[in-house]
Amino acid sequence: MKKVLVIAGPTASGKSDFAVEVALRFGGEIISGDSIQIYRGMDIGSGKIRTEEMKGVPHHLIDIKEANEPYSVSEFQKLARSCIEKISFPIICGGTGLYLKACLYDYVFEDEPRQETPAEYEAMDNESLHHLLEQIDMESAQRIHPNNRQRVIRAIQIAERSGKTKSEIEAAQNHTPIYDIFIAGCTAERSVLYERINARVEQMFRDGLEQEIQGLLQQGIQFTDPGMKGIGYREFESYWNGTASIEEVKAEIQKHSRNYAKRQYTWLNHQMEVHWFEPTDPASRNRMMDAIMKWKEQ
Repeated sequence: MKKVLVIAGPTASGKSDFAVEVALRFGGEIISGDSIQIYRGMDIGSGKIRTEEMKGVPHHLIDIKEANEPYSVSEFQKLARSCIEKISFPIICGGTGLYLKACLYDYVFEDEPRQETPAEYEAMDNESLHHLLEQIDMESAQRIHPNNRQRVIRAIQIAERSGKTKSEIEAAQNHTPIYDIFIAGCTAERSVLYERINARVEQMFRDGLEQEIQGLLQQGIQFTDPGMKGIGYREFESYWNGTASIEEVKAEIQKHSRNYAKRQYTWLNHQMEVHWFEPTDPASRNRMMDAIMKWKEQ
């Protein structure tokens, strides 16, 4: 089985820096597992790695779509697996738990034409749609954010068409690894991590996050477009509508980022075998580097 290293963990935990260090040491290339960094022009809010931070290490699945183009877990699966086959030592950095598992395990997605959205669903607000999904498929509802109308509606339509929920269809598959996987999980004390998240959001605003979003809107990108559904972008809609101040937007981004970090921990701990370490602790970092070397040489 081909070896695939995964650098996972919550936002602001030091994944990108460690992934570059590992790639330089072992001659690897990095595949981004992030669903927003794939979009051009969405740099600050997505925490996209800068060119100088890459230190010459090839990075894949970054800046290959426009912000109004759709991107799904099944498309990530195809693109990431294609990269894995071409790279001698692939390193997946970041990504939601579902994206990682879909790529690394034997998930099969139905290849079907996109269905028209019924008028009754178009007329429903996000909260009502999500409540309907909760009644049909609670497990999917817990994974899909209420603001992600496209995924909510699709999960409802799958249940209506097949008579089985999206969760039941996925659970019926074996979900065994198709690669030799090692998952290095970046972590920190919860209070420390939350401080880092808050500080990171503050830095995003200093770096020009508001101006980045203004530029996207001037290009014709809308808050309903796929790229704008990510944390750090969707919160600005209320600001542009005049119903929230910039400080309120900042606080919302910080809160949503902290909540997302908590969900990432929960998902990874329950769904995958993760080897956790503290990237800012030299001893812990060195132990993880040694563990990766041992696994790679097996």
